Amino acid sequence: MSLPGPDHGNPDHAHMLANKWMNATKLAEMVKTQGLVYKKGKFSAIEEQQLRTAIEAFKAGRGLTNDQLQDIIFQKNEKGKDNAFWSEITSALALRPIIAVYHHVRRAFHPKKQQGKWMPEEDAVLKQAVADLGQQWEKVSEIVGRMSSDCRDRYRNHIANREVRVTGVWTKEEEEELTAIVTEMTIQQGKDFDNDVFWGKVSDRMGNRRGRQQCRIKWTDSLSKTVKNEGQKPRWSAQDAYILVHKVDSMNVRDDTEIDWKTLPDSDWNLWSAHSLQRRWLTMKRGIKGYEDMTHQEIMDILRVKKAHLPPASAARKRKVTSVANIDEPADPEPGDAGPSGTQEGASDGQDRDADGSTDDSDA
Repeated sequence: MSLPGPDHGNPDHAHMLANKWMNATKLAEMVKTQGLVYKKGKFSAIEEQQLRTAIEAFKAGRGLTNDQLQDIIFQKNEKGKDNAFWSEITSALALRPIIAVYHHVRRAFHPKKQQGKWMPEEDAVLKQAVADLGQQWEKVSEIVGRMSSDCRDRYRNHIANREVRVTGVWTKEEEEELTAIVTEMTIQQGKDFDNDVFWGKVSDRMGNRRGRQQCRIKWTDSLSKTVKNEGQKPRWSAQDAYILVHKVDSMNVRDDTEIDWKTLPDSDWNLWSAHSLQRRWLTMKRGIKGYEDMTHQEIMDILRVKKAHLPPASAARKRKVTSVANIDEPADPEPGDAGPSGTQEGASDGQDRDADGSTDDSDA
C-alpha cells in the first residue's frame, strides 16, 4: 500500500519541528508567539507505517545492522543522540515535534515492551525498587526488567496505597465526593473539567481509596455527562449517532486512527467523553459486514448513507442538538447507490493522558 505524503503546512515550522528539540512549555510558547501548529496525542496507523518506512530507509541507506539501529535509538548518553536520524524520521510525518517522535519510537522499539501480565513477584520487586530509589523510573526499570513507563503506571495505578484501595462498584457517596472534588478543582476555578484535571491530586483528596485511573474513568465515562445534563443521566440516541457520523466525516481523515476524539464535542453537543465517542464509533463501524477489509472512506460512504437524515428529537428527552444545524442534509442517494459492498482498521489504545501529561495503563 502506498502511503499519502505528509502535509507539513508552514515549511519553516515543519523544519523547526523536525530539527529543534522543544519541551511542552516551549512548544506552547511557540503556539502563542508564532502561531505554531503541531500534532499531539496518539500516533495514527498511517503515521506508524510512515515511521517504520522512514526507519527502514535510514537503516538501508547507511547499511546498518539491527543492533546498530538499536544503539542509535537507545543511545544511553542523551547528549550523544544522533540528530540526523531523529530529524530524518521526524520529517516523514506531518506536524509532529522531534521530541514526541523520539519518545514514541523509543517506546515502540523497546526490547522490554509488552511483556504481559504483571506477576506478584514483579510487584514486590517494583515496590522495593521504588522504596530504595524513589520515583526514578529509568533506574527502577533496570531493576524490575520492564519499561520505565510501565513501571511508573503499574506503581501509580496498582501498587501505591494498595492497602486502602477500594475496588468494585462505586457508592452514591463516592460519586458525590468525586463530583464535588472535580467541580471544586475545575469549574470553581474557571477550568475545564474535561481536560484540566490532575487525577493524582483527585485521588489524594479521596484519601487514595480510589486510584487516579479509577477516578478518571469514573468521571469521564459516567459522572461528567450527568453533571452536564443537569443531574440526569443521558442516553445515547439516534440523533447522537447522526451527529457523530457527520462530525467524523467532516474531519477528512485518511484513517480513523488519525481522529483526535477530544475535538469532536462542541458547546451544544458535549455530554459524551472522547472515550465514549470512540467506543460508539467502533460499534457502528463493526456493524458493517466486511468492515475489516474496507478502507475508512468506504466505511464512511456506507455510514453517510445510513445516517443521511437527522432523526426527530425524542419527546421523552429534549436535548440540545443545535450543533448539527451547520451540517448540510445530503441529497437522497440515487437508486443503487447504497454504498460500496466490496473490499482497514482503526482503533486507538486506551492510553489516556493526565493533565500533567502522564499516561496510564488500562484498568483490568
